Amino acid sequence: MARQPDVKRVKRDLPKRIAAVRGSRSQRRFALDLGVFQQNVNRYELGKTIPNLDFLIAIALKEGISIDWLLLGKGRMQRGR
Repeated sequence: MARQPDVKRVKRDLPKRIAAVRGSRSQRRFALDLGVFQQNVNRYELGKTIPNLDFLIAIALKEGISIDWLLLGKGRMQRGR
């Protein structure tokens, strides 16, 4: 039987994946690129706030990121690569 992912670990690692998508851009630039507030990006990357679905979908679509990788850390970061 396949081992189920640890929900706490997946949630704990989400801020790291968001920061990885941002890369070398400032949080301000990343927020502008996504149409969100910089303060929200900061809270998400610090793990103080769980990102809402709209934010996660915006990252996946605008950045070409696999939603499986973003949410669960599975597969490759870039879609279709």
